[in-house]
Amino acid sequence: MKPREKTATGGGPRLVLGLLAFSSLITSLDFTIVYVALPDIARDVGLSGHATQWVVSAYAVFFGGFLLLGGRSADLLGRRRMFVLGMLLFGGASLLGGLAASPALLIAARAVQGVGGAVLFPATLSLVTTRFAEGPDRVRALAVWAMAGAGGLSLGALLGGVLTYAFGWAAVFLVNVPLVVAGTVGAYVLLSPDGPRARGRGFDIPGALTGTAGLTLLVFAIAQGPEVGWTAPRVAASAVLAVALLTAFVIVEARTENPLMPLRLFGNPNVRAALLVILTFGISMQNLVYFLSLYLQGVLGYSALQGGLAFLSLSVVIGIANFVAERLIIRIGARPTLVIALLLGSGGGALMAAGMLADGSYWTILAGLIVYGLGMGSIYPTMFGASGTGVADEDQGAAGGMANTAMQIGTSIGLAVLVGVSTSGLGDLTGEALRTATAGGLRDAVYIAAGFTLVGILAALALPRRAAPSPTRTTEESSPALR
Repeated sequence: MKPREKTATGGGPRLVLGLLAFSSLITSLDFTIVYVALPDIARDVGLSGHATQWVVSAYAVFFGGFLLLGGRSADLLGRRRMFVLGMLLFGGASLLGGLAASPALLIAARAVQGVGGAVLFPATLSLVTTRFAEGPDRVRALAVWAMAGAGGLSLGALLGGVLTYAFGWAAVFLVNVPLVVAGTVGAYVLLSPDGPRARGRGFDIPGALTGTAGLTLLVFAIAQGPEVGWTAPRVAASAVLAVALLTAFVIVEARTENPLMPLRLFGNPNVRAALLVILTFGISMQNLVYFLSLYLQGVLGYSALQGGLAFLSLSVVIGIANFVAERLIIRIGARPTLVIALLLGSGGGALMAAGMLADGSYWTILAGLIVYGLGMGSIYPTMFGASGTGVADEDQGAAGGMANTAMQIGTSIGLAVLVGVSTSGLGDLTGEALRTATAGGLRDAVYIAAGFTLVGILAALALPRRAAPSPTRTTEESSPALR
């Protein structure tokens, strides 16, 4: 069947999918694009060691804190509206970051980038899951979307190295500006306009306030605990307040008529199992790129350009694995595909750790990179596809926000624990002793992450053997096969 012809109210399915994959690439790039540029950023802007972490953490904290709000806003206010708003927030913050001359301004720009990403990501995911019918169409669409997202994590490190080497660290921010302009124009050309807001569906203001504040404080506490100590007043106070706010949030959601996070979604076995898989993935596999970056630059002494180029093979393998996963999901289902992906991720992490030696090289970690990349490329479309299976169209934004919130919380927890493992015992070491100890700490952290990845198999086995059909679907947004 041929793709639908482009109309005045929207583009054909392939063009729309290209735009949605492009936006997924933009948001995922910014998780890793600053990694290899951090030494240059710290030197030029005058960041201390602790403040340098906030270039990464500010994005993660606000991205994770605002995801539920961004997801439900897409359902209630319109997916194209939130897509464009997210693009504009992201682009404006990127421009601010590229021009920043002080630590405070740079960190503030990263925070606003996180908010923009939290609005953009669930809008994009819900557009994929509502535009393409559940089944082979959606599986193919999610494979393309996920290839852009998963590939963006490794491509971000590559691009960050190339841009920093050629133009300086500001380029890792400014590169987003033309991308966002193109994405915004594409939204008005290709995406159908949002209709009027549905009557009788109010916005959950108490839930938005308690949930957003609670999640932001929770991610903040998790990110800061290992750095300043879990008993530090600001960490302890944030954790206590986060628990109180999130408890209030659950009570509000259980009682309100129009919840920000519909608790009924937890009655869907696909959603429950997928959220646990995504949480495990965030704690373990998602963080390996960070430690790999530290190994390449801190132990092997790679420059920003060399460190970025080392990720090229990972990007290629992830892209190949995405399309293999598409066929696996159709042939054998999501549950066995997730088990395979988690085994590959765990095995690849263990192989990578074995090669992370003080006297190692790119070649000692290459086998692990390839196997890990196969797992990354397989798990991304599968777990996010499962998180939206059997979910009504009007709740897809909320489901997407929940899925990515689980990943951000998992990533923050995993990074906090694994960084503590990797830096344990470094003390006042210097020179060759420090380099050797750093390699050992990074190796231990990656081994632990590889082992914990296997926990996700238990969650994957809770998925139904074959997904049930979606309970509702809008005719206007259904599409023909992508073939």
